[in-house]
Amino acid sequence: MAAWGCVAALGAARRLYWRPARAAPGLPGSRSRRGYAVGPTQSPPTFGFLLDIDGVLVRGHRVIPAALEAFRRLVNSQGQLRVPVVFVTNAGNILQHSKARELSALLGCKVDADQVILSHSPMKLFSKYHEKRMLVSGQGPVVENARGLGFRNVVTMDELRMAFPLLDMVDLERRPKTTTLPRNDFPPIEGVLLLGEPVRWETSLQLIMDVLLSNGSPGTRLATAPYPHLPVLASNVDLLWMAEAKMPRFGHGTFLLCLETIYQKVTGKELRYEGLMGKPSILTYQYAEELLRRQAERRGWAAPIQKLYAVGDNPMSDVYGANLFHQYLQKTTRDRAPELGAGGPRQQQPSASRSCTSILVCTGVYNPRDPQSTEPVLGGEEPPFHGHRDFSFSSGLMEASHVVKDVNEAVQLVFRKEGWALE
Repeated sequence: MAAWGCVAALGAARRLYWRPARAAPGLPGSRSRRGYAVGPTQSPPTFGFLLDIDGVLVRGHRVIPAALEAFRRLVNSQGQLRVPVVFVTNAGNILQHSKARELSALLGCKVDADQVILSHSPMKLFSKYHEKRMLVSGQGPVVENARGLGFRNVVTMDELRMAFPLLDMVDLERRPKTTTLPRNDFPPIEGVLLLGEPVRWETSLQLIMDVLLSNGSPGTRLATAPYPHLPVLASNVDLLWMAEAKMPRFGHGTFLLCLETIYQKVTGKELRYEGLMGKPSILTYQYAEELLRRQAERRGWAAPIQKLYAVGDNPMSDVYGANLFHQYLQKTTRDRAPELGAGGPRQQQPSASRSCTSILVCTGVYNPRDPQSTEPVLGGEEPPFHGHRDFSFSSGLMEASHVVKDVNEAVQLVFRKEGWALE
């Protein structure tokens, strides 16, 4: 497809939620400025990149060729980044330094751990829960990740089911063969930490419900389910994500949807979160902005980073999140203290950024419709809203400021806008 073929294809897709060929109201414009004269030397950057990983830089474990081209432009002859870059992913089932090492190998560019933001990274800011006894859900190094975030007293799903074997009853093969005595020496759980999609969904759904309905003592039964329930912190609300398969795969947002629906069905009440992290949460973008600022300081770039360019493949998480943060920055400029919504604690240091521009690539979850097709989407109906229920639908926030073929074109677009040399 030609460089701007995605935009042309999108122009025909009038019924999509997002129409990225034009900018959303109040967001940075979609027309790139061309024809800059670039001198032999370059001033310190006043802009930085927030790069999604899956669907933008890699598909599964394979690097997207355009990502290698992009980093040839982003890195100077000394192997250093020419502008600050932070990798913002909704993945969470890996250690931060492991993800940095993986990216370094794939991109051929040194990536430090503090350049990587996993979906749960902003949980470091929720210090009021760090001393509580938390049930942790996910897979991979969940205990190491939880402790790295500051949680010092965590209980895994396996530890909980071993302590109360009668709770896990869906899998016939795992049901206990003998009756066990109830435990009375198991300290109560004080909260639930959802770091990412687990392996055995039925076990995690059942045990989380047991903890919430029993106020942290799953070996007992209360006459009435407590409400408000124990605090729940969750990261990654992506319904879908893109790997090597032709169609998107279930994400942690699908697991959360199951949990919320079960809780609502059983109790008649809404499951509430103390914090939702990962894109599109404003808190994640605030956290990313802070890492960009520190990166610029380490490099000796004195000029503040005022423009953020968020490149992603998922309209619901990447485009919505970047546009929501842009809206937040505009409101901050006017009102100084806007509400965060489903975000978490306020950022302590005032933001120096003035804009966050969303750039949508066509190499992952999002793919443009065939421009030759005249068939209406879903028989004339609007596509379903894939976002989390706590981030209400807004068609303007779904519209990317720019749509490009891949991340290499995204980098070229930004460099042209900022008057930077492409090579």
